[in-house]
Order: sequence, then structure tokens, then C-alpha cells
Amino acid sequence: MNSLVSTSHLQLAAFALGTIGWILCTVSMGIVEWRVWHVDNTTVISSGIAWVGIWKVCFISYLYVSPGYREQFCHKFSGYDSFIPHEIYAAQGLLLIAMFMGLLGLAATIFALRNVYMGVTHKPLIAPFFLVGGFFYISAGLCVLIPVSWNFYSVTHNQSIAFPPSYYMPSSPAAQEAGAAVPVGIVAVILLLLSGTFSLSYRFPMTANTIMKS
Repeated sequence: MNSLVSTSHLQLAAFALGTIGWILCTVSMGIVEWRVWHVDNTTVISSGIAWVGIWKVCFISYLYVSPGYREQFCHKFSGYDSFIPHEIYAAQGLLLIAMFMGLLGLAATIFALRNVYMGVTHKPLIAPFFLVGGFFYISAGLCVLIPVSWNFYSVTHNQSIAFPPSYYMPSSPAAQEAGAAVPVGIVAVILLLLSGTFSLSYRFPMTANTIMKS
């Protein structure tokens, strides 16, 4: 057991990094600030700033509230909205897949670490489950990397979105910048890829018994 424990320190670190990366992946899904739009017309968007996420668009307005008060208005996207750009649809699907794959990676790593640290007798399953966990971590990281990179590209090229009138949004901003969800997603990608690399690097220790059996 001591030899098993001494060879699985990186995999324990992989579990910790994978857990944080999975949490950040989940957090990035819920953050509305994927794109920060700066608009010139402040009649409805009183602050001149709107946040475009992958599930909804939000902005601050003073138009329909009492003076001195402000309210955040949000309009959720529908699956039937044809104006939503491809990168937002891709982010919705790929981040859900990443969250699911991250969970599978964590489950596989927990099973392998349980065998290592609790001396469970399923030793032949340790290495395969670390490898499976590493595969899921890397797959989850790539699923996060694609929408983060694609949306960042759209921001840097100031691409527009043809919002319908019911959204009270202009079709294109005066300027836009990447919101908080992008750096959160980048950190999640780094942690998930590191976790996957550490998990895939596991090598089952060769003992005298295993050499004699082989």
C-alpha cells in the first residue's frame, strides 16, 4: 500500500485541481457577463452597459422604476431564437457536456484514489480508472476551451447580435469587452487540462510480486 500511495501524489493533486476546475466551469455557465456591451443610447439601458451571457441578456434601467432606484432587467434566450449566434449555442451545449464529463472524471478519480488510500483489493482497476478520469478531465477542458475562445474572438472583433425589439438591445454595441465569465473559463480550462495530464501520467508500481506473476 505504501508503494501505491507514494506513486499517486500527482493523482491526488489532479483530483483537487479537477474539482476546482469543474466548479469554475459550472460557475462560468451561470455568469451572465460573457460579453460586456457599451451602448450609446441610454434611454432604456440607463447605465450604458449591457451584459450578454449564454442564457440571457441583462442591463440596468431606471425607466420603469421610481426616481433614485434602479432595477436589473433580464431577458432569457429561447431555444427557438434564430438571432442567437452560433458561439452562444455552442457554449450552451459544450459547457453542459463539460460539466457532465468533469463529474465522470471526478467519479473515476475518487474510485481509483479510494483503492489506493484505503487498501482496497481492486488493484488492477487503479491505473485504468486514473486513465479514464484523465480522459474525461481533458475532454471537459476542451469543451470549455472552445466556447471561451470562440466568444472571446467575437468580442475582440466587435461582432453584433441582431436582437429583436422586445429585448430593448441595439444590434451592435459602440464597444464591447470580455466579461468575467471568460477569465473564469480560462482558469477552468487550465485546471482541467492539468488535472487530466496528471491523471494520465500514473504508472502502477512494479513490485516483486507483480514481476514474478508477469
